[in-house]
Amino acid sequence: MATGTTSTPAEERPGRLSLSGRRVALVLLFVAPALFAANMLTARATHELIPPVALAFWRWFATLLLLLPFAAGALLRYRREVAREGRDLVLLGALGMGVCGAFVYIGADTTTATNIGLIYAASPILIVVFARFGYGEPLSALQGLGVALSLAGVLAVICRGDPRVLLGLRLSVGDLWILAAMVAWALYSVLLRHRPSRLPPMARFAAIVAGGVLVLLPFTLAEALAGEVPRLDSATVAAVLFLAVVASFGAYQVYGLIQRTLGAGPTGLLMYLIPLYNGVLAWLLLGERLEPYHLAGAALVLPGIYLATRRR
Repeated sequence: MATGTTSTPAEERPGRLSLSGRRVALVLLFVAPALFAANMLTARATHELIPPVALAFWRWFATLLLLLPFAAGALLRYRREVAREGRDLVLLGALGMGVCGAFVYIGADTTTATNIGLIYAASPILIVVFARFGYGEPLSALQGLGVALSLAGVLAVICRGDPRVLLGLRLSVGDLWILAAMVAWALYSVLLRHRPSRLPPMARFAAIVAGGVLVLLPFTLAEALAGEVPRLDSATVAAVLFLAVVASFGAYQVYGLIQRTLGAGPTGLLMYLIPLYNGVLAWLLLGERLEPYHLAGAALVLPGIYLATRRR
């Protein structure tokens, strides 16, 4: 991703991008869910190693260290813009790194994977709604149909082909944490695209991460004072580095590129693919069965993404 030129939302609209750039974004649309899925898989595997807020803080602190060699020069050159956009950068950091980081890790302790999948499946709907009514981003009838198909496919996977599963769902405290994280993700996605910025993409992302780290710092200290101190060993270090490289640096850079190319609404549809990716990865890596409802879900999600991302 280029980091040496300025950009504004008007210059990043999908209609002004080359056909090849759009094709790259469409390909990456199917890569990004695997990067984001790595976040929850690692969080579950390290549940007893590191507390949730500390995991979010060290994940993004390590990500910031990875970004600085690429973004430090631009941050110095654009220091006036960084100061001018400071409130937006801290807000985006609080939403994308603070709430979407720590809240998911906290909620995963007291809710089920089925509930998490269902709640997060609603995030693309909120993204489309926020983008449409908050910033007037267009939504055609076919795109609306694509959103509906994708949501139906996700629900088919979550309820394992049995609609009665949905009737038995009840919100727990963990569900409320995940719900807050989902709303924050939708807001982050829309604001990232539509808030004016003169910063290059990499520099802006680094500044947003720095804002998120600052927001997380006092909560991490409070967690430690309450007795929740992470273990310091090779497993903890490896988990933090993996999250920083794959689920943070890689995932958010790919997400940002897709969003600037396709728009906030279509980009949000990648969240629909995460439950499908989890099923396939569990089949490949853990030996779990790939059930018919996985295939039925894919048969709805994939055409839905095509309709929602197609140009008029």
